[in-house]
Amino acid sequence: MPHPETWLKVLPNGLFCEPGGFYIDPMRPVDRAVITHGHSDHARPGHRAVLATADTLAVMRARLGDGAGQSQQALGWHEPITMGEVRVWLSPAGHVLGSAQVAMEYQGSRAVVSGDYKRVPDPTCAAFEPVPCDVFVTEATFALPVFVHPPPEDEIRRLLDSVALFPARTHVVGCYSLGKCQRVIALLRQAGWDRPIWLHGALIAMCEVYRQRGVELGELRPATGAAKAELVGAIVLAPPSAVADRWARRLEDPVVAAASGWMRVRQRAKSRGVELPLVISDHADWNELNTTLDDVGAPEVWVTHGREEALIHAAAQRGIRGRALRLLGYGEEDEAEAA
Repeated sequence: MPHPETWLKVLPNGLFCEPGGFYIDPMRPVDRAVITHGHSDHARPGHRAVLATADTLAVMRARLGDGAGQSQQALGWHEPITMGEVRVWLSPAGHVLGSAQVAMEYQGSRAVVSGDYKRVPDPTCAAFEPVPCDVFVTEATFALPVFVHPPPEDEIRRLLDSVALFPARTHVVGCYSLGKCQRVIALLRQAGWDRPIWLHGALIAMCEVYRQRGVELGELRPATGAAKAELVGAIVLAPPSAVADRWARRLEDPVVAAASGWMRVRQRAKSRGVELPLVISDHADWNELNTTLDDVGAPEVWVTHGREEALIHAAAQRGIRGRALRLLGYGEEDEAEAA
């Protein structure tokens, strides 16, 4: 039985499955790409043939247009396909709409590439499913013990408590357009907020994609052009960059909030003028990463990007071999979100 390191290789274009003839989330245009999810550091334009979930392909078409792949093939959950000599299937990753893990079997050995993932429930996407394997290829965005995310419901309650405390102010929440925005909306709805939620123009198109794919978000209104008086006591969602610029000045005495795992770092929140940091992350925290290593039962873990050393050390303490792939280019959207 060949070890995955003999057939799953790190090349300049990214992670390449040699007997299958395809890349996973390649950095540059390639002939055959399997894409885990629609964020721009994983779903790049210009590939000749793209395989992904139907939801991810919808996201890619909305974001990349003709660059989403000359040919596109949608694969359902757990639906096996043979690519070259490799059996491939997709399992939910729980990161954003359509996010998938890529499972590969070749001559009796199995490797699973997680893409980005989280383990807490999310009403806007399918929940992560552990897939037993010989090698687990994981992210490590928040792989430090300091990163233990609170329940997202508690963070949303903090937001609603602030709205009740300051009814004459507008609460503007910085959140990324794909995944975080829709999740915050869904969490607000679950918490009983049935009033309209106002959106910066840059967030509207992706919310429409979610709606077309069956994720109900309630009443949404464009904030751009709205009268200041309309937004008093309202919740407005906007890209983090817009919260920090002139756009936010149109709001009535805004309470500036930001929804991100990076809000655990108080200095980050303070330096960006965030009055109400909300620790809501679409990535696994330290505990979830370690739980996942135990759940998949792989004797070996490869880390694509993030805080590799800490996770590899923690894995070694449990007899799991570790390897840092140090793939450049991943995590760029996370840094953009934090900024």
